[in-house]
Amino acid sequence: MQKCILIADDSETVRTIIRTFLESQAGFEVCGEAVDGVDAIEKAKALQPDLIILDLAMPRINGAAAASILKGMMPDTPIILFTIYEEVMVKSLASAIGVDLVLSKSDGMGKMVQHVQHLLAAS
Repeated sequence: MQKCILIADDSETVRTIIRTFLESQAGFEVCGEAVDGVDAIEKAKALQPDLIILDLAMPRINGAAAASILKGMMPDTPIILFTIYEEVMVKSLASAIGVDLVLSKSDGMGKMVQHVQHLLAAS
């Protein structure tokens, strides 16, 4: 059975790259894309994804605020905060709001795929 993944990033290019890498793996389907935090929350309600990938810096509602709301709605759904920021403060914030993983965009897509596989195997 395919695992449904929601991607939220304000960059269409980044969303396309993530989609391409994830869908090249057996068992993953990107069931939705969101352009900001508000869109991510609305699409998560409608799609009930198995995993959510959120960019930290997005318009309207940033990834951290969206993650906090999403964890309240869907506490068992793993959330990856995918960001260009690697600061310790981001990891502390993510831990406080219940994000399952903070992953730096500089770590690359191979690492993203590994973490998605691990989180979905555990859920």
